[in-house]
Amino acid sequence: MFTERIDFSHEATLTIDELMKRAEVILPDIDLNILRQCYEFAEKKHSGVKRSSGEPYIIHPLNVAGTLIKLKMDLDSIMAGLLHDVVEDCDVSPEEISKLFGQSVAQIVVGCTKISKIKFKTKEESQAENFRKMVVAMAQDLRVIIVKLADRMHNMRTLQYMTKEKQMGKAQETLDIYVPLASRLGINSVKADLEDLCLRYLHPDIYYRLAEKIAMKRRERESYIKETLELVEEKMLEYSVTGEVTGRPKHFYSIYKKMQQRGVDFEQIQDLLAFRILVSNITECYKVLGIIHSAFIPVPGRFKDYIAIPKVNNYQSLHTTVIGPKAERIEIQIRTFEMHEVAERGVAAHWKYKERKDDASNKLKWVEELMEFNQNVTSSSEFMDVVKNDLDVGGVFIFTPTGDVKELRYGATPLDFAYAVHTEVGNKTVGAKVNGKMVPLKHRLKSGDTVEILTSKTQTPSKDWLKICKTSRAITKIKQHLMKVERDHHREIGEELLEKALKKFDVSIKALDKKGDFKSILDKLHYKSLEELFVNIGSSHLPIKEVLVNIPSITFSEEDDLHFKEEDKELESYYKKVTKTARKSTSNDNAVIVDGLDDILVKMGRCCNPIPGDPILGIITRGRGITVHTVGCNRIIEVERSRQIAVEWNSHYTFSHPVNIKVTTHDKPGILSKISKYINNAGINIRSAIARSMPDQKGNFIFEIEVKDYSELLRTISTIEQMEEVISVNRA
Repeated sequence: MFTERIDFSHEATLTIDELMKRAEVILPDIDLNILRQCYEFAEKKHSGVKRSSGEPYIIHPLNVAGTLIKLKMDLDSIMAGLLHDVVEDCDVSPEEISKLFGQSVAQIVVGCTKISKIKFKTKEESQAENFRKMVVAMAQDLRVIIVKLADRMHNMRTLQYMTKEKQMGKAQETLDIYVPLASRLGINSVKADLEDLCLRYLHPDIYYRLAEKIAMKRRERESYIKETLELVEEKMLEYSVTGEVTGRPKHFYSIYKKMQQRGVDFEQIQDLLAFRILVSNITECYKVLGIIHSAFIPVPGRFKDYIAIPKVNNYQSLHTTVIGPKAERIEIQIRTFEMHEVAERGVAAHWKYKERKDDASNKLKWVEELMEFNQNVTSSSEFMDVVKNDLDVGGVFIFTPTGDVKELRYGATPLDFAYAVHTEVGNKTVGAKVNGKMVPLKHRLKSGDTVEILTSKTQTPSKDWLKICKTSRAITKIKQHLMKVERDHHREIGEELLEKALKKFDVSIKALDKKGDFKSILDKLHYKSLEELFVNIGSSHLPIKEVLVNIPSITFSEEDDLHFKEEDKELESYYKKVTKTARKSTSNDNAVIVDGLDDILVKMGRCCNPIPGDPILGIITRGRGITVHTVGCNRIIEVERSRQIAVEWNSHYTFSHPVNIKVTTHDKPGILSKISKYINNAGINIRSAIARSMPDQKGNFIFEIEVKDYSELLRTISTIEQMEEVISVNRA
C-alpha cells in the first residue's frame, strides 16, 4: 500500500463526471446517480452567479465535494457539499432538500447554513458566535463541521481573488476557528494546509522568505532525503521488516512556530525534515523504533509514545528525534497504515471504520463535554476561550495511583488532574501527592508523574482555585459550583427575608402558596418559579415591598409601608454593606478577606479553629463584627442564613495559625520525645503538648502546632504517620 499526501488544490476544470469517478472508488457498491441529481439541482440554483475569480459559482461546491471525497466521507456528506450554499444563497427551503435528497442531507446543509447566516455587530462577536454555533451544530452531526472545513479549505485556496483586508480577515478567522477544530477532530491533513495558507496571507513576508530558503536548498535536501530513506529501508530489510518510508520538509507554519517559540531565525532551526515509516501492525511499529534507535543516536527527551497513550483526538504514532546522516537532526514518525489513515483524515476516517463503536463513543463524549460548556458559560467569547483551550491538543500524560492515564494541557496542576478524574474529586480536593511527595495545588505537572489526590468531605471549591487551574473542564466545574453555592445562598436568604416580612401580616409562604397567591405574582413579575423569586430577593434584585404589594390577599397600606421601611432600615443597610460583591484589594495583615468590607472586626471561631485551606463562612454579629467558622461547624448550622456571609482566605497572608492534632500510638517509653522530634524536623513549631497513657497500652497525645495552611497540616500529619509506633493522626 502506498500513501500520498492529500492534495486539496483548487481544480478549475473539475466536472461532475470526474467527481463521480472519484466517488466510485470510495463508494463502490452505491448507486451514485443521486450525486448527479444534486449537481444539476445546485447548478440550476447557482446559474449565472460568478465567483470573485470570474469562474461560475458551481465550481466551488464541486471542489468542496471533491475535498470530501478525498477525506473519504459518506455519500450524504458529499451530496451536502454540492448543496451547502443553496439554502443560504438561493432561497431553497430545507423541506425541498429533504424531499429531494433526504432528511440527513438536509440536516447537514441546514447546519452549515446556521453557522454563517446571522450577522453580528463586531468582528470579534461574529467569530465567537460562529465558533459557538459550529460546536452546537457539531453536537447534532459531526459531518456539518467536516463539510464546513471542506468549504473553508476551498475558500482559502482561492483567497487571492479577494481584497487584502478580506484576505487577512478570512485567514485570521481560519486560524482562530477552523484550524483548532480540524486539530481537535484529528484531520491533520486539513489542519496543516490551512495553517500554511493562513501564514501566507497573515505574514506574507515570512511565508515567502521560508519558501525561498527551502527552495534554495531543494536539490541538497532531496539528495539528503534519498540517502536517509535508502539507509532506513536497508536497516529495516536486515530485520525482515517491510513498510513504506517517506521524507519531506516540515510545513511552513510548523517551522514558523518553532522560530517563534525559540526566538531564532530559519538558519538556526535544525529539525526541518520529517520522515514517516508506515508498517502493517503495532508490533512492527515498536520493532522499527528499535531499529531506528540502534542505527541512529536518539535525542534524549524527544521520544513520545502516542500508540500506548493516544492523543485525545485518537491520533496514534511513535515520535522520535534522532541524529541522522551528516549529524542532522531528523524527526521520525512510526505508525500503521490504519493509524496513518486516522491521522490524515481524523474523525472523517470514522465513516470508513464505522463498525468500531468505541471510536464513536469517544468522539461523542468529547462533544457532550463541549455542549456542557455551552450551557454553563454566559458569553460566546468566554465559550470560545474555554473550548479553544481544550482544542489545544497535546500536553502531559499523568498517571493515577492505579495506573490509568489522563492527558492534560501543558502547565496543568494537581487540581486540573483532580477534575479530570471526577468533578466530585476536584470539588473535595485538599491536597496532592506527586510521585509520593506532598506538593502545593499549584504545582506544575510533568509527563510521567503519578498523582494521588487527597480529599475531604467538608472541602468546597474557592475562587482562588480559578487562578490555579489551566484546563477548561476544571475552570468550568469550579465556576458551576460557585454559581450554585451563590444561588442557593441567595435563595435561602430570600426565603427567610420574605417569611419574616409576611409575619407582619399574619401569613406565611406556605399558606399563600396553598391559596395560589404566588401564581399571579410570578406571572406579573415574570418569574418561572417560587425559587427564582427567592433568589432575586436574596440577591437584592427584587425589593420585598414589590412582592408584598402584588400579593392579592394582602392589603399593603402607607402605614404598613412606613412601618416596614423603618423597622428594616438598619438591617437592610447593614446586610447590603456586608454582601456587596465588589472585591476590595487584599491586605497582608488580614488572614481573611470579607468582600466589600474594610472596617469590620474579623475573628476566628474557637469552636472549630479554622486554618487557611479550610472551607469557611462568616457569621455577622451586631457590634462584634464577623466570626469565621469552618463550613462544617455546628455553630454555622445553628445560625440563620441572613447572618451568614461569604469570606475567603487571603493568599498573601503568611503568618502561622494554631491547630490541634490528636496522635494515637502504641505506648512506649520516649514516644512523646520521638513524635516531637519528627514534628520539629518538619519545620513545624509546637506550642503545647498533652500526653495521656491509656489502659489498653496505647498513648493519646494532643499537640497544638502552628501551620501556614491546610496543605502544611497535611504534610505534618503525613510525616507523623510514617512512624512505626503511630496508629492514627487526626485533627482535634
